[in-house]
Amino acid sequence: MSGVIVTRPPKAAGEDVTALAGYGVATVHEALGRTGLLGPHLRPIQQDVRVAGTAVTVLSWPGDNLMIHAAVEQCGEGDLLVVTTTSPSTDGMFGELFATALRYRGVRGLVTNAGVRDTAELREMGFPVWAAAVCAQGTVKATGGSVNVPVAIGGRIIRPGDVILADDDGVMCVPREQATEAVALSQARTVKEEASRAAFAEGQLGLDRYGLRETLVRLGVRYQQYDEYAADTSGRGR
Repeated sequence: MSGVIVTRPPKAAGEDVTALAGYGVATVHEALGRTGLLGPHLRPIQQDVRVAGTAVTVLSWPGDNLMIHAAVEQCGEGDLLVVTTTSPSTDGMFGELFATALRYRGVRGLVTNAGVRDTAELREMGFPVWAAAVCAQGTVKATGGSVNVPVAIGGRIIRPGDVILADDDGVMCVPREQATEAVALSQARTVKEEASRAAFAEGQLGLDRYGLRETLVRLGVRYQQYDEYAADTSGRGR
């Protein structure tokens, strides 16, 4: 497998990445029309951590982490490494030594569609990771691949320089051209949710706040006293 290492790709503005880190994955996902998620299979090895960074992408051969070594050189302050393989793999392609090298370069975390290991050490050193698997199986360094090319995870294309946002709810990608818009939309959604939260704290129902009673009527959902419902259904199933 031949490949390419692309240098100096365009990136989302740092201030937008920092701003998006202030919002949760669920908020940004909803603000962008429920788009961007990379799938429920990517799970954090830690809890109560939220990060955002610009993607440095890696396309590797299964069971081979050579291109992660190549990618370290392309990483810098504020980046987040995104690793996938040409076919499904759960091998532990990433561990403590990689994290040590990446932390020195200011990398904010790892997202991988494959496996990781040394999870206790990664948690201890505070290097955030989201992975499809945890597996002690080792890898080789023998096959070419690519760095900073578009990759696909969970049916979503991730390009180098796109914003990756990750927390306990999962991982999402914000295209670099949409980062500024995503900040504004997320802020507007946060303001709206704060107003709803205050209303719910005072006892208002979502049915009334969101006008959902009309929706129930339109869908033919009706209210019925228990005795009437029991009488209507007593003969069913016999």
